[in-house]
Amino acid sequence: MSVIKIKSLLSILISKVIIKLSKTLFKGGSNFPGKVALKLDKNILSTVAKDYKIILVTGTNGKTTTTSMIYNMIKSNNKSVITNSTGANLEPGITSCFIDNYRFNKDTSEKYAVIEVDEANLKFITEYLVPKIIIVTNLFRDQLDRYGEVYTTLTKILEGIVKSPESTLLLNGDESLLGDLKVPNPQLFYGFECSPNKSTVVDINADAKFCKNCKNAYSYEFITYNHLGKFYCEKCGYKRPALDYFVNSIDELTTSSSLVKINDFQYTINQPGVYNIYNGLCAVAAAKILEIDEEVISSALKTTASSFGRQESIQINGKEVKIILVKNPAGYNEALNTVSIDQRSLNLCMLLNDNYADGRDVSWIWDVNFEQLKNLNIANTIVGGSRLYDMAVRLKVAGLDYSKFSVCENHETLLKSIEDCPGEIVYILATYTAMINFRKFLHGKKLIKTLW
Repeated sequence: MSVIKIKSLLSILISKVIIKLSKTLFKGGSNFPGKVALKLDKNILSTVAKDYKIILVTGTNGKTTTTSMIYNMIKSNNKSVITNSTGANLEPGITSCFIDNYRFNKDTSEKYAVIEVDEANLKFITEYLVPKIIIVTNLFRDQLDRYGEVYTTLTKILEGIVKSPESTLLLNGDESLLGDLKVPNPQLFYGFECSPNKSTVVDINADAKFCKNCKNAYSYEFITYNHLGKFYCEKCGYKRPALDYFVNSIDELTTSSSLVKINDFQYTINQPGVYNIYNGLCAVAAAKILEIDEEVISSALKTTASSFGRQESIQINGKEVKIILVKNPAGYNEALNTVSIDQRSLNLCMLLNDNYADGRDVSWIWDVNFEQLKNLNIANTIVGGSRLYDMAVRLKVAGLDYSKFSVCENHETLLKSIEDCPGEIVYILATYTAMINFRKFLHGKKLIKTLW
């Protein structure tokens, strides 16, 4: 047994008991054990995580999916690896993850941890850990009551990075806010060298449209989505950094997957949409930094299935039901773009909550391009969540046929509406707590096997 302080020992033992009880009695509860552990020993994270090679994944969109992809690549490479797969990405949840996997016997084997981290919590994690890699996926407006504008979010992330100057930064080069960071860390960039849509004009509701140095409006050789793309400033010369890992071509886009070339090697990404190509590209880049073989990376990427509300697919009454987490305009628009590829008769279910984890302010739904749905073959539109009437009004203003609306004030009527839908496909687009709560309900009905 490795020698640890008495208070650390008590912190670990008590938290392990709470974790066991939480899993048995409540089918979850990943934050509370960490809170208890941190009360008993504020430095416990440095103790339980000290033997791991750690990859931290932060940013606005894509954290959970990218984390899952990297985790599966390392696992497929026959390495010992852990992750906070429940999405508990604040300091207590991350602490719980490491404690749950802590063993008192001395273990000298090589161990990895791929950890999703909330943007505002990165500084608390790097206070105690020295990650091998810190990944930043992108920066979009999200939960304005928590994060403020994207520049505030960047500041929060940088507060975490400066505490770990030895960590390699793996950054989205197409994200204009992440170029030219004034930090000493080694920096590697990933992005697109091809255009998915031939667009060069940034949308009026896009986020970081102005040069971070001189505030002039960016020009683009191409845009991938929102403000991401091959940007440059005509006034001061600031431009996208040279890419170390890049998408050469997009060979196929479907409602379930993408076929792309990354650094001249063809991969199948087992999840749809341009945003998941970014996630796959980032995961490939991380795996290459870790010197994982190309074939292992390719196989893992092809078999990493969507889960836990990220394009998760289940069966209800003979219909395929896809659950898609949406939490901000940029992500919602990309989800709608993916849905729009489907040429079948569709059923849409929009769930909108305004709990703390969703963001109290739901005015952001007016920046989502729901108008594009008018061109789809929509058989039925189901609306639910604590702010269901706000969503219903938004969809009516967008031009959807409100005679086909089903407004559901509880989960029972919501499920009944889904069961009664015609056709073979239902897309559920839900904010975070709406997704969590409905998944718990479906788990209670035995329609979802695994809650976390």
